[in-house]
Amino acid sequence: MPPQLNHTIVWSSDRTRSARFLADILGLDSPTRFGHFEVVTLANGVSLDFADQDGPIQPQHYAFLISEDEFDGVFNRIRQQGVPYWADPLRRRAGAINHNDGGRGVYFAGPDDHYLEVITRPYG
Repeated sequence: MPPQLNHTIVWSSDRTRSARFLADILGLDSPTRFGHFEVVTLANGVSLDFADQDGPIQPQHYAFLISEDEFDGVFNRIRQQGVPYWADPLRRRAGAINHNDGGRGVYFAGPDDHYLEVITRPYG
């Protein structure tokens, strides 16, 4: 079998809050508990395993490829929850989405300032 990403750990100040935030925004099933992780499973089987960490969290970037229809739902939930969003990764174009590669995309931050992105077309 060729290598595939199976899971990654997402360090959080509150794993439950962070996992629920992501699952809710993306319209996914509620996180499940596995050991000391709150697990958010994506449609392709990859999971984000949220774990608590004491002290400062080093923000990471996580990008999710979604359909055009799913984008509407995600974007509506971002706005309904009052989550700030940007069209660009440098946070210069606040309150806007992008149309890169003929699709739509938006950046927003999670509870620990992990930089989250949804796109409807892969880059390039």
